[in-house]
Amino acid sequence: MADQIDNQLPLGAMPQLRVMPMPADANVHGDVFGGWIMAQVDIAGSLPATRRANGRVATIAVNSFLFKQPVFVGDLLSFYAEIVKVGNTSITVNVEVYAERNRLQTEIVKVTEATLTYVATDDQRKPRKLPQLTP
Repeated sequence: MADQIDNQLPLGAMPQLRVMPMPADANVHGDVFGGWIMAQVDIAGSLPATRRANGRVATIAVNSFLFKQPVFVGDLLSFYAEIVKVGNTSITVNVEVYAERNRLQTEIVKVTEATLTYVATDDQRKPRKLPQLTP
């Protein structure tokens, strides 16, 4: 994802999440709340982390979060997530968010990028070791 040009969707990558913000997700001017975007980024990042952990994960850190462009009601958002680091119990994920604006003459812009860390947890919500990957 690092070499991606910001005005097109990542080639060959499948988004973890696609969603369109609605009026309830925005202020009176139609700008989507940053907190709403952060929640969606957390969901998108947790999906590959959950698969890698083979179970429950919890967000333990938002390492970085950058709003590059505003998001508007009616934008179609695509969230791409990629695991970038795996520890004993933790998984770090980069998430990039692209907005498709103006459905007829599509304009694509990267609106957000973030790095989050998740920890695998057991049924008592205590950290647990990640399972080994089998070849």
